[in-house]
Amino acid sequence: MRTKMRIMGFNAEAVKPLNEGAAAELGSELLGEAIIFVTACGCLLMEYLRQEAQRRHKEAERRAAWNALRDEMGHLALALETLQGQVQATPAKGALEELRQELREVRAQLHADQVRNPDPVPDLLE
Repeated sequence: MRTKMRIMGFNAEAVKPLNEGAAAELGSELLGEAIIFVTACGCLLMEYLRQEAQRRHKEAERRAAWNALRDEMGHLALALETLQGQVQATPAKGALEELRQELREVRAQLHADQVRNPDPVPDLLE
């Protein structure tokens, strides 16, 4: 009773004794409120822990995705370097076309020489 009076803001030093029925009712109210309070605190704690676990799980997923992207970027950078090396190692398309044109000219010249000079000439291209 003193605690209830203090909570309500009253400062009473002397409290009249209660009869047995009123004391039992007041005790049951206090016990019920304490059970409700403890249950509510437990629910809040469980909800907090659930949300914290969910946040940690999402953070771990985000980190895993970030690491996967970084790894993929590294692999793509290596592939790009490899492809750039291959492109630099291959002759330019213009140079390849020039070589093909020279080959055509040489073949045409050989063919023209065979037409003019029917002597058997060993085929160098075979």
